[in-house]
Amino acid sequence: MLFTGTHIHKLDRKGRVSVPKRFRATLERETFAGIYLYQSHKEAALEGCGESHMDRIAASIDELAMFSDEADDLADTILGASHMLPFDGEGRIILPPELIEFARIEDQVAFVGRGRTFRIWNPEIFKPLQDASRTRTFNRGSTLKLKPASDFAPGSRPAAPTSEIAPDEEGPDDGGSA
Repeated sequence: MLFTGTHIHKLDRKGRVSVPKRFRATLERETFAGIYLYQSHKEAALEGCGESHMDRIAASIDELAMFSDEADDLADTILGASHMLPFDGEGRIILPPELIEFARIEDQVAFVGRGRTFRIWNPEIFKPLQDASRTRTFNRGSTLKLKPASDFAPGSRPAAPTSEIAPDEEGPDDGGSA
């Protein structure tokens, strides 16, 4: 399954936030029932993924020249600074204060699907950036060449996209603060 859509959730005063139900369904298939988060290299956002994707990142760093500055820098800023955040019994995680501060998160959190990964944003920061991305895509006349269906395992297909930034409509256990 893929991480798709934008889901807005409340952050409570203890730093707890509900992970979108669709995201949890994907993440709970992993060995570690939770998420990995680290600071984005490009934006005031948090990069999120499951354990299998973090394994791919570690393996990719291992492919770099051992003791090279690039390998050391990437290991330090991704692996060394990532947080393993387990789900509680209600499908929430606790965002560490340093990540809340980095992403300038206040009372709401935007989970934004990016396929195999996702980002966590302050919704007020994300919305204008999303609009700018849409404008650049339109102005460039961007197109996408789809991979052939034969490249995908039988019976597997991407999850359907969800709506623009809007409160989740997945039920009371999924969006409110606790």
